[in-house]
Amino acid sequence: MDAIIARDLTKTFHTIARRPGFVGGLKSLVAPARIAKTAVDGVSFSVREGELLALLGPNGAGKSTTIKMLTGILVPTSGSVHVAGIEPHRDRERNARTIGAVFGQRTQLWWDLPARDSLAILRDIFGVEAEEYRRRLSEFDDLLGLSEFWDTRIRHLSLGQRVRCDLAAALIHDPKIVFLDEPTIGMDVVVKEQVREFLRHQVERRGRAVVLTTHDMTEVNRLAERIVLINHGRLFFDGSLTELRSRFGATWQVHVTLADAPAEVAVPGLRVLRHDGPRVAFGPGEGATTTHEALRLIIERYAISDLTIEENDLEDVMREAYLHREQVTA
Repeated sequence: MDAIIARDLTKTFHTIARRPGFVGGLKSLVAPARIAKTAVDGVSFSVREGELLALLGPNGAGKSTTIKMLTGILVPTSGSVHVAGIEPHRDRERNARTIGAVFGQRTQLWWDLPARDSLAILRDIFGVEAEEYRRRLSEFDDLLGLSEFWDTRIRHLSLGQRVRCDLAAALIHDPKIVFLDEPTIGMDVVVKEQVREFLRHQVERRGRAVVLTTHDMTEVNRLAERIVLINHGRLFFDGSLTELRSRFGATWQVHVTLADAPAEVAVPGLRVLRHDGPRVAFGPGEGATTTHEALRLIIERYAISDLTIEENDLEDVMREAYLHREQVTA
């Protein structure tokens, strides 16, 4: 089932253009010139239960505005959004009990209280039964190691410790849908992996729908089942990592060592990039767009004693995707 459904979601902001100088300021006051800026323009996508979707795009692409409409903070200018069957901006209280949210640069905890007390306050706000609260807290402690610091005031926690507490706070009422905006920003690699394992558990074992925004491509590579790319407020890709690489990152190379050293090497559908004795480097041609297809073509034609594959890393692929979108809109 779809946990989130967005259809033709659009958000336009209106601002007043400030004219320079004193006279310009008076004119702006008397006859203001209003400017319309469309931050999100007809975006449509859905997220299933038990799915982690990465909502990605460059700075200013419209990601945060989209998240704010999905969480009910902003009212869409047009289009529709349903989160667990609720229109978020029309029923904010019921929506708040259905979703959890973590924003890497902000916290929903109380700075001067220990983490344990902040979580207890949220338990009372959401009306979580005592036994259920203890069970969930024990589960979060096992996964995130909260008991090491949950008697420490929030203001004295490191960034990684605070975000782990924020994750527990966002899930303490057992929401069906979770929104994560740069949740691991500034964390060390050990804590990042701990948080990733926690998120995998929530998606795979608990069946939560998770929407993740991040600029950390390692996080995307290890967590995301599906990617939605937006730029200039418009969605221009919705698919898997494999599909993304196939469309924007087909600059791979297959390096093979042949069992013998033929004078000439040719594989229909592939380009020979380098040929040095038995060592040959192949690149994509007209007949093969993936490394799997390339390997099949090579193995059918030659006996191989060794091979390695080099692919663009995900950052290169994302850069190509963003540049492609810029060229399309230019």
